[in-house]
Amino acid sequence: MEISKRLIVVKNVMQKKSDIIVHTDGASRGNPGPAAIGVVLEGPEIEKKIYCECIGKATNNVAEYKAIIFGLKKIKQLVGNKKSAGSSVHVYMDSELIAHQLNGRYKVKESNIQELFLELWNLRLDFENVVFEHVTRDKNREADKMANYALDKEENKLL
Repeated sequence: MEISKRLIVVKNVMQKKSDIIVHTDGASRGNPGPAAIGVVLEGPEIEKKIYCECIGKATNNVAEYKAIIFGLKKIKQLVGNKKSAGSSVHVYMDSELIAHQLNGRYKVKESNIQELFLELWNLRLDFENVVFEHVTRDKNREADKMANYALDKEENKLL
């Protein structure tokens, strides 16, 4: 019986070709300071889509959560509620802290992060399965680049 439990966990974490892939990154200069998100989506129902936007003054952790929330909401918008309900989503992020919080390994202590955590937790119920995985920064380069692009663009506007 113990072996079958392990197999189920492994099966849920493994990425399948039918998964919608989301790479997210949040960036903040000043922490808190000007902040932005970068999101890359692709999957069987979605041609590769790349997004970035400034989110105002925030910490890096807030930006990381907002990037994931943006990505999941954008999937629903692109494929519709009905297809979202049957979709498996694999979210990659380079924030080990956020990945561990979303996977239940770390507690969420800050009240503003708790609110974002709850929003994200409720949003994930709109999908069949959502997996959160920490990756090294070099494997999340495009999302990181987009978050920094948004910040650079905003910074240049102010000059």
